[in-house]
Amino acid sequence: MDSSDLQQLAVQTRSNRERGIALLFASGLLAIFIFIPRAFEQPASTPLPVITVAIPDAFAQLPLEARAAIVYDLATEETLYARNADAQLPLASLTKLLTIYAALATLSPSTPITISTTAARLETPRAFSTGQTFALSDLARLTLVASLNDGAAAIAEATAQQGNHSSIEALAGAAAALNLSQTYAVNGSGLDVNTVISGGYGSARDLAVLAGALVARAPTIAEATTRDSAQGISEGGTVFRVKNTDPIITTIPHLLLSKTGYTDLAGGNLVLVFDVGMGHPIAVVVMGSSPKARFTDGTALVAATLAHFAGVRSL
Repeated sequence: MDSSDLQQLAVQTRSNRERGIALLFASGLLAIFIFIPRAFEQPASTPLPVITVAIPDAFAQLPLEARAAIVYDLATEETLYARNADAQLPLASLTKLLTIYAALATLSPSTPITISTTAARLETPRAFSTGQTFALSDLARLTLVASLNDGAAAIAEATAQQGNHSSIEALAGAAAALNLSQTYAVNGSGLDVNTVISGGYGSARDLAVLAGALVARAPTIAEATTRDSAQGISEGGTVFRVKNTDPIITTIPHLLLSKTGYTDLAGGNLVLVFDVGMGHPIAVVVMGSSPKARFTDGTALVAATLAHFAGVRSL
């Protein structure tokens, strides 16, 4: 075998050896991808563990005196707590929320509202005299903060005149627009008509929706109800300052609206709207409680709501 044959044989041998090494390397890689992951796999017969976390019920066993109540998430339209939430009950001065909403849906905030003789003669609380005139926005703030019957009656009368129909029809139209199926009013103040007929009726659920709608439509008027007092000026220049009827407004965080109500037929009523986060309003409604217990009921429901969003049983 000459030198050229030897060289050719050497080249062939080297080529075969390189191919063999490459084949061994590829086989090793294949083994890594096929066999090593299986070492970390659980046997098919072993199920993965299931972990469950119990969420505490912050609303369990609340000691409420109210006949009806609701905690309603206005952002998600979810009911967080309910007690007889769809029962139709007397509204008392919660009717004023419907009166103000009906007016703002029809009239400009700057519309002048004059106190009529009929309005000025209603039962207390009242603050005005016949012939005094206010911009709707000012009168609405004073009326809601101090729950003024004369202001509510004057606003209901002006709304009815604008639409050329009765006050009852104006209030019914506002309730229908919000799909408040359990709500109707026979006057703008919510005063009992007599010993058996209330000035307005509705459910806790309806009132939660109504309060949320009023906050959305007129946030500055609603915001006035979260302060200790409100001030307004008549067209004649007379300054009126009234105190809030709700003593717990300073204890509710991020309060957006507050409204009280009480008559013999209704008992103690309360509506609160507050924010549990950025743009996350919650409505709390208490109906048919006592004059004092409506506030402890409301406070308990607010505390339970905050605990609910914190994921704990209580704060």
